[in-house]
Amino acid sequence: MTGPVAAILPGQRLHLQHGPIDLVIGADGDRDAAFAAATDRFQTVLEELVQELPLLRRPVGDAPAGLVAQRMHAACIPQAEGVTFVTPMAAVAGSVADEVLAAMVAAAPLTRAYVNNGGDIALYLGPGARFEIGLAGLDGIGLGRACVDADMAVRGVATSGAGGRSLSLGIADSVTVLAANAAAADVAATLIAGAVDLADHPEIRRVPASDVQDDSDLGDRPVVRAVGLLTPDEVARALAAGVAAARQMRQRGLIVGAALMLRGQARVVGDIAPRAVHDKQEEGILAHA
Repeated sequence: MTGPVAAILPGQRLHLQHGPIDLVIGADGDRDAAFAAATDRFQTVLEELVQELPLLRRPVGDAPAGLVAQRMHAACIPQAEGVTFVTPMAAVAGSVADEVLAAMVAAAPLTRAYVNNGGDIALYLGPGARFEIGLAGLDGIGLGRACVDADMAVRGVATSGAGGRSLSLGIADSVTVLAANAAAADVAATLIAGAVDLADHPEIRRVPASDVQDDSDLGDRPVVRAVGLLTPDEVARALAAGVAAARQMRQRGLIVGAALMLRGQARVVGDIAPRAVHDKQEEGILAHA
């Protein structure tokens, strides 16, 4: 495997890539200093995670040593109280985004910034700042836009679903979550997407996770590989199960809101409804799995 690579993309964005980690970064303020800090911090992120993979692939328990791993562990601890199974890997993408963003904010005066790790996004918003978030499903079709401003308790956005980058226990086309940070949004999106399900439905094909990815943290748990015909009532029933999980998380203060999509039906929990954007200078960020 080659080492970390960095490049400047159109629109004065930084691209950082190493193995499976692929970041797109934007910043307003001292951009050069922020990008330098992001690049420097990124150099060892994958190596740090690899060193603790056996622990991170087990159900949440002993605290890890690495900084990114500690973010993963912290995001999953409160969720582990309400589910039968979750590993720190459920928060890995969001935790990487949070860690790189923290390095940028510590190194440079910024008015706003973001780190987008494949649709799991960490946000920094100074006073009066805001971001427009474009929501899209796994197929790339737009699902609306939301505005996150500095007064909201949202600094992380994440999306999960069947057919995304990670394996899913459920059948959701997509679940997008807004939370206090990207790690919290990441694990919540994973778990809510897993809750959107119809147990023992003949049109849902599942296989052991280990058959798809031999080192998966899900072990032999059945993951969704294909979904056939579903009636509108079945779609509504599956979404209702996901809504129940999302509402419980919101009541516990673990998320701000969630948008759940399946087969053309959508459900919204909390403050994630599309909001009007009037500032022509508003920068859009795409959130998708």
